[in-house]
Amino acid sequence: MVERMSSLRPDLEEAIEGAVGRTLTETNLHLGAHYVGKVRDTYDCGDKLVIVTTDRQSAFDRLLASVPFKGQVLNQTSAWWMDNTTHIVPNAMLALPDPNVTVMKKCQVFPVEFVVRGFMTGSTSTSLWTHYKNGARTYCGNAFPDGMRKNDRLAANVITPTTKAADHDEPIAPADIVARGLMSQADWDRASQAALELFAFGQREAASRGLLLVDTKYEFGKDADGNILLVDEIHTPDSSRYWLAETYERRHAAGQEPENIDKEFLRLWFADHCDPYTDQVLPEAPRELVVELARRYVMLYERITGQEFQPAVRDGDADAGMRAAIEAVL
Repeated sequence: MVERMSSLRPDLEEAIEGAVGRTLTETNLHLGAHYVGKVRDTYDCGDKLVIVTTDRQSAFDRLLASVPFKGQVLNQTSAWWMDNTTHIVPNAMLALPDPNVTVMKKCQVFPVEFVVRGFMTGSTSTSLWTHYKNGARTYCGNAFPDGMRKNDRLAANVITPTTKAADHDEPIAPADIVARGLMSQADWDRASQAALELFAFGQREAASRGLLLVDTKYEFGKDADGNILLVDEIHTPDSSRYWLAETYERRHAAGQEPENIDKEFLRLWFADHCDPYTDQVLPEAPRELVVELARRYVMLYERITGQEFQPAVRDGDADAGMRAAIEAVL
């Protein structure tokens, strides 16, 4: 049984419970070429991309569940961070015509994910802790000392990049990124510096709100003028791990997992109940876990942005409503 975190407003609690089984899991907006990713549906509209963030929940490169209002939280949380990080690096965001939709400038995206870590943790095959506990002391060009425990704070933030493979991500060292022609040295230097600065800024902002930004991933691309832009998402509970700062030291000293406000507890449940990498059919996520994940995502949005979450109510044809809002800004 997962621990229940502090309560939300009664109307939000009711909205989440009522939305289980009525989530936004797919779209068909008839806006041109259409790509369905793990979480996002992307429509190619010439020099712009229309990106719909659904309520699909993925991990281990698999679809695990559909979580009420998750897409809205991700979309609006990312937009808040993009609005507040343009002093570090420009981004591709152009408009938010709908709570689940972002219109972005089309970029040539680098085939590399910039994973930045501040702690020795993780549960997936590409996580730092998985490699470390299996004996590795260097990872993606970074060296780590003996004697570290899971969830230890790292001496300094590190980048552990992965290639954007079709079916799974593969760790890669920066030197190999350049050697394989995935990025030029100059582009790597600019993007990696931006990633570290974004993460440090995110850690400071999170700390001021009682949170630890543990790790995250960024994606960058070049626009038609050759400018490097932040694309995709930033510091969402899907792309990032957040822990509660006030209980981290006590729980870590006691050998307990930190209190997290992200999808880690759902990942851990699946890892305990099946082999999510090889089992063809996965068990259904328990309702109470899905509801609690929705609650935590909403709680994180409110804590990060300082704004009350207003759940999107979609009556009737959700696709038609989204399409009308999108066409008004294209």
